[in-house]
Amino acid sequence: MNEIINSLRRTPYQTFAALSVLFFTLLLSGLLFISLTFLQGLLNYVETRPRVIVYFQVKAEEEQIAAVKEKIKNTNKTSEIKFVSKEEAYEIYKEFTQNDPLLLEMTSSEILPASLEIDATKPEYLPELAEMLKNQPGVDEVQYQKDIIDNLLSLTSKVRKTTAVFFGYLMFMSIIVLTTTLSFKIALKREEIGILKLLGASNMYIRKPFIGESIFLGVLATALSNIILIGTLISMNSFLHEYFAGIPNLMTTLAGVPLQVWPFNLTFAIATLAVTAIFSLFITLISSFTATNRYL
Repeated sequence: MNEIINSLRRTPYQTFAALSVLFFTLLLSGLLFISLTFLQGLLNYVETRPRVIVYFQVKAEEEQIAAVKEKIKNTNKTSEIKFVSKEEAYEIYKEFTQNDPLLLEMTSSEILPASLEIDATKPEYLPELAEMLKNQPGVDEVQYQKDIIDNLLSLTSKVRKTTAVFFGYLMFMSIIVLTTTLSFKIALKREEIGILKLLGASNMYIRKPFIGESIFLGVLATALSNIILIGTLISMNSFLHEYFAGIPNLMTTLAGVPLQVWPFNLTFAIATLAVTAIFSLFITLISSFTATNRYL
């Protein structure tokens, strides 16, 4: 460790440049990770609530409704099916028209239709379920917000593609910049490297100090960037509580493991730290090997 610190002190400008590149790259990566996980959690929250509402004819028997419910349930494409009876529909109607007694007097539970509120497991299933319901006996009308669902699916697809492209671009540019910075640093020790090669030193032996320096800078940059990221999240906690009012939690998946994004918690902070640390390790190792290869 002392050798690494002394080596970094001997080249303060190159050290500062490399640390700055890593710090801003990891800070931006962390911000992107947090933003995208929050957005993905929000999209997942909305995606779990796609709904088809099917209204039955007033004269439809409960047996008919039960048969339709069972048929839809057997598709295994629904997460929940709620039956709303005529009486329940009337209670809902009374709540909406409580300020207009005339409308209330003109309506009774007998003339209101029973309905099924169907939550699909995926938005993609909504058109299929809606089309199936239209052909069922006793069905009067089928409703679902087609435009909203289509826009949601389009947005979800674009976000996922943009995430992959941007992360790839950010990683590529970081490696290029850091490799160039390390190359200047290594060039200062070109004669020393030549002497080591003449003495029979292996490539790994020569690489080892540069890899150690890069990893040390990566650890330092990771720590600094995460202090700022976590501090920012804590400072925005009250604003996020207002922004996500009415939403109990936001969930997403990271490497196939469920991750609670909101409310802010220690697990999410550790996940952010882990992602930036892995990103840092990958960049430093690739950059170190690429830069040293020019002189080996």
